[in-house]
Amino acid sequence: MSKIKHVNIYRAVSPLSRPLADATHSLTEISFFIVELELDNGMTGEGYLLSFHYSPQAIIGALNDIKDSVIGYYPWQAGKYISDTEKEHEYFGHNGLQKWALATFNVAMWDAWGKMLHQPVHKLLGTYVDKVPVYGSGGWISYSEQELVEEVSDYKRRGFRAVKIKVGSPTIEEDIARLTKVREAVGPELNIMMDANQGMTLPSAIKLSEKSAALGIHWFEEPLNHTHFDGYQLLRNKTGIALAMGEREYDLEPLKNLISRNALDLWQPDIIRIGGVEAWRTSAALAQAHHIPVLPHYYKDYDVPLLCTIPNGYGAESFDWIDNIIDNAMPIVDGYARPRETPGWGFSFLKSHLTEVRSGGENEH
Repeated sequence: MSKIKHVNIYRAVSPLSRPLADATHSLTEISFFIVELELDNGMTGEGYLLSFHYSPQAIIGALNDIKDSVIGYYPWQAGKYISDTEKEHEYFGHNGLQKWALATFNVAMWDAWGKMLHQPVHKLLGTYVDKVPVYGSGGWISYSEQELVEEVSDYKRRGFRAVKIKVGSPTIEEDIARLTKVREAVGPELNIMMDANQGMTLPSAIKLSEKSAALGIHWFEEPLNHTHFDGYQLLRNKTGIALAMGEREYDLEPLKNLISRNALDLWQPDIIRIGGVEAWRTSAALAQAHHIPVLPHYYKDYDVPLLCTIPNGYGAESFDWIDNIIDNAMPIVDGYARPRETPGWGFSFLKSHLTEVRSGGENEH
């Protein structure tokens, strides 16, 4: 059996990259870091993280700092690699960029393990379903009204059955006007969700929830700061709106806290931020024990296979950001995505879009 013998780190920028803004962030680019593991039998495994423009040198440092530590592991030791490396990380803490880096290597190990066995990851884990509902995400606050309507209309034309847009505009009236335009564009048959990216106060979130009720909002994502557990509880109890939360969490404590307060309807783990495949599935199991569905954040190409392996999958978020720079984009048909049947995660980044990163900065293609 082959061990990991070498690591390559790359950076890529989405061709769809353009300035975007939500209630709390202004994003100047859509970019990624990719880890490639090389085994001594010549096989490879890939994992990637979504970085936007944030702290590239810090991310490069975190990835470079642990890349030698994975050398010598077998690909199936993805859980052991997490446990061993977390002992080293304890001094500076388990959360933050160190966990992002560790999770990216973990995801790459699962890719390599699937390729070694010539099986897709979802079949290694066993499945409950063979397809997953997917919703179209975007609706950035920086969009003009025309751009907003064009995006949600395009999602509808492509067969999506639900769309999510950003809220947290300077006034509640602006948010209501944008949501109304979206409802007019997609009609009554599509679900509409709203995401404040933690950018609202409790009074404003209550007001928006009440005023948008007539538009049939399916759920309200991250209306408040993710540590404002009392606020989530009060907002849900007072307005009855369904709440989704979890993408900013590095461990299970917030989920436990929200469950104890009956303040959560949908759990949204981010596979990289929460620590990789095993941590994602552990959080899903805790949610399942309390009858809470799982609706992960962003990483469709990892989440769809994993959602097929749990009993409480609810759906996956879809952006098109990597579709043009990987070799096997995931089709979405009638609002559903199926996991790829090719080994591992079933896709690789195209080398022509990658810039190799080494200690100290970026190198040539």
